[in-house]
Amino acid sequence: MQKKIITLALGTALALAASGAYAHNSHPNDIRIGAYFVHYDSVATDISGPFTPPGLNTSIGSVTTLYLAYVRTLSAHFQVEFAFGYPPVTYAKGKGPATVGSLPYNGKEIASIRWVSPTLLLEYTFLSPRSKWQPFVGVGVNYTRFIDRQITAEGAAVSGGPTSISLPSSVGPAVTAGVTYRWSARWHFNASYSVAQVNSRLTTDTAGILRSNEVHFWPNAVVVSVGYSF
Repeated sequence: MQKKIITLALGTALALAASGAYAHNSHPNDIRIGAYFVHYDSVATDISGPFTPPGLNTSIGSVTTLYLAYVRTLSAHFQVEFAFGYPPVTYAKGKGPATVGSLPYNGKEIASIRWVSPTLLLEYTFLSPRSKWQPFVGVGVNYTRFIDRQITAEGAAVSGGPTSISLPSSVGPAVTAGVTYRWSARWHFNASYSVAQVNSRLTTDTAGILRSNEVHFWPNAVVVSVGYSF
């Protein structure tokens, strides 16, 4: 199902792009800058591996970062958005027992993760291109790469020493809904809400002792931005 959604979104976007920009739009290109407010509805399996007490899990903290996007108008009702942001640092927190041995665990920041997450979206706008208000919905594909993964002092203590972290990249579907308000021919305000499927397997290595769990991040992103058309 995911592959069908991604293929449909990209295929339609490429077909429309091949036909050229909307002929009656003299400013078919938009650039936007604003803020990403990202909350994770994360779900993870318990951490497993040698010398691991039962019930150890993780949660992901919310983060705010810079939002940047390029939007290309394709027709009276279709547009393509390429959205990305400044790579933020997100913290993984311990979830489970209050302590592991004598060490505090639940609620403690045990790892930091920096990621890049570009998203390509095909969007449909509902009203006339001449309307100041432009509500829209969209579907597309998200790519997330975890570029910096660090264990914290608390995480290293619980793990039993210096620890490295592996977290493979993720590709999954994304959906969005929002509204654009154009107060002039070139300037506009945009607000949207997006959800993407981001899955990975977190593996830690502490002196050859491997522990891992499956993490489903489910980032929910609220975007507020201003844009310029040209």
